[in-house]
Amino acid sequence: MPASSEPNFLWSILTMKCPRCRRGPMFNNSNPWKLKKVFDMPKHCKECGQPFELEVGFWYGTGYVSYALSVALSVASFVAWFVLIGMSTNDNRFFWWLGFNVVLLIVMQPWIMRLSRVIYLYFFVKYDHNYKSTGVKKFDYETGSYYEGEAPE
Repeated sequence: MPASSEPNFLWSILTMKCPRCRRGPMFNNSNPWKLKKVFDMPKHCKECGQPFELEVGFWYGTGYVSYALSVALSVASFVAWFVLIGMSTNDNRFFWWLGFNVVLLIVMQPWIMRLSRVIYLYFFVKYDHNYKSTGVKKFDYETGSYYEGEAPE
């Protein structure tokens, strides 16, 4: 891929690439089902140097993204079940779907947790086509302007 072309936004999220350069991997291990290393991330992007944890406790917000992804997956599985198998009040197909959905969510949970981290970071760090010559995204407490407004002791 030529250096001047912009990597695809959706493909960068699904392949879990850094939001700033969309080239460096966000996780050390590409397999999310190695459960002992599911959150094993480098501190900075190997390509552009962007720190992944922008502040202490940064990843707590990913719970909301993970919840939304789980609901979306459940709705998608319900629609697929409804179209392919159907629903009826005369039998237990709804309960079979519930069981199927529970198993699906459990199996997909490592991938959902990783994807929620990627999407959450994409909210705060935007793509920079000039990432090699510009500075990394920092939060206010790292820039000094955060402390300028403090009241004197």
